[in-house]
Amino acid sequence: MTSPTCAPPAPHALRDYALLADGERGALVGPRGDIVWMCAPAWQDDAVFAALIGGDGWYTLAPGGPFVWGGSYEPGSLVWRSRWITHHGITECREALAYPGEAHRAVLLRRILAVDGDARLEVELNVAAGFGNEPLREVRRDEHGRWTGRAGELHVRWSGAPHARPGGGRLRATVDLAAGAHHDLVLEVCDRPLPGPSPAAAWWRATEAGWAARVPDLAHALGRRDARHAYAVMAGLTSRSGGTVAAATTSLPERAEQGRNYDYRYVWIRDQAYVGQAVAAAGGHPLLDDSVRFVTARLLDHGPGLAPAYTTTGQAVPDQRALDLPGYPGGFDVVGNRVNRQFQLDVFGEALLLLAAAARLDQLDPDGWRAARTAADTIAARHGEPDAGIWELHDERWAHSRLVCAAGLRAIAAVSPRADRGRAVGWEALADALVADTSADCLHPTGRWQRSPTDAGVDAALLMPALRGGLPADDPRTVATLRAVRTDLAAGHFLYRFRHDRRPLQDAEGAFLLCGFAMALAEHQQHHDIEAVRWFERNRTACGPPGLYAEEFDVAQRQLRGNLPQAFVHALMLETAARLGQRHR
Repeated sequence: MTSPTCAPPAPHALRDYALLADGERGALVGPRGDIVWMCAPAWQDDAVFAALIGGDGWYTLAPGGPFVWGGSYEPGSLVWRSRWITHHGITECREALAYPGEAHRAVLLRRILAVDGDARLEVELNVAAGFGNEPLREVRRDEHGRWTGRAGELHVRWSGAPHARPGGGRLRATVDLAAGAHHDLVLEVCDRPLPGPSPAAAWWRATEAGWAARVPDLAHALGRRDARHAYAVMAGLTSRSGGTVAAATTSLPERAEQGRNYDYRYVWIRDQAYVGQAVAAAGGHPLLDDSVRFVTARLLDHGPGLAPAYTTTGQAVPDQRALDLPGYPGGFDVVGNRVNRQFQLDVFGEALLLLAAAARLDQLDPDGWRAARTAADTIAARHGEPDAGIWELHDERWAHSRLVCAAGLRAIAAVSPRADRGRAVGWEALADALVADTSADCLHPTGRWQRSPTDAGVDAALLMPALRGGLPADDPRTVATLRAVRTDLAAGHFLYRFRHDRRPLQDAEGAFLLCGFAMALAEHQQHHDIEAVRWFERNRTACGPPGLYAEEFDVAQRQLRGNLPQAFVHALMLETAARLGQRHR
């Protein structure tokens, strides 16, 4: 590898990018020290580094000669250490977004360390707001060597490069370090006038303390280090509102040139429920409270009109639109999401499962119980309506949607307080009715569940209702469905969602990692412990060096596909690690 130039950084395979995140926004950094993605001030706002999808804006830092790249996260955190081996020694760069993040100000920390031998690094800062349309302007250096400027309406300050060379809306610098020395760079981007600067050391101390307090030990989880990393990723994606964005990015294609690009910088209620349930399985931690708080607020605000997804501030997801950028190779640029126009019945069942998980740990307050009653009442009123389903397809009476609602009703009934026992009896009766209704029109002649009354196919999502208690583990329909999923959708302990057509599974889409971990849980539920561990370990490997999971994994090319990192995959990975660890313990 060679040093960066004035040209936009070339894209890497997704497996090579690491995530920096502080709860309010996230950045992707590549092997060349190239930060090519960050939205500011919040997840749903425009990018100031958009080179990932072909726009302007990046922040590169790498040795000035040939090098070989490596890197790793500091355990239990999203502090990334880029590591470059050159002809002259070893250089590292400690990278983080200051944690926990502030709502209005992003603070990017980069500490360069000459680990072995002297080091020379080339740095280029190109802040361009509005997905690259508004470059840095009004660039000035103060008496302390700090650079300030504006990018669109954003205020920018860069400390640590007093001798940088401005030009063309960019700042370039060369950093020379003697062996054993280190040097700090601090970039601040804010949507209001910046407060006085703080020393880099103070930012680093607060960040280290923040991560140490946030990520639990998870001593009994299987694959403990990876389980803690999954927790850290979810924490990094979780705003102070409690909302966890589905992914940090937009427009990263699931399948090249297939038109399957989406903007996932929003909070899906279903995914939020997965996060909370995973954390509950791991022992109940503040991240569970966050999920409950966000979902409760949305249910109380919107009731039967609950949308499938929101911004982290609880606002509606914007309509989908294009940006007129080249996009990531194989894809195209898009912001907003059509999910804002969908009805998804299963999210009410998932919300009940989340709230019940909190109640079992005595972490559900009166507002949470009011939200649970709202969700249950909505299921009673709307369960006959077609919905878009878990995979957000056309409206249909999906078996999964009804069965997950039955699971949610049973779960909340089981933990309801004495004052709600009358309601609980009604919820159990409604769950029975939903299962009977689904059995009447979605039971395949072979005894397994089929996708819908008009689609007799096998669907990996139909593993979930039994995992969540909608049906007993030994129910013949549960056993038959697991057998069919294993036979029709599995390949080498990776799992696909469903068959799109007659093509081989891998020709239609990548293996779906959420489903792979769900399969591990399903085998575990049937006491097939060796198979459960095989599924867990196989899907645990479907990542790159930074240990991040995307939505899909291209088995043939061993590449990640889709937006990065996908929160619900990390959630199911954590839940599987926790549940298998309990069994082994």
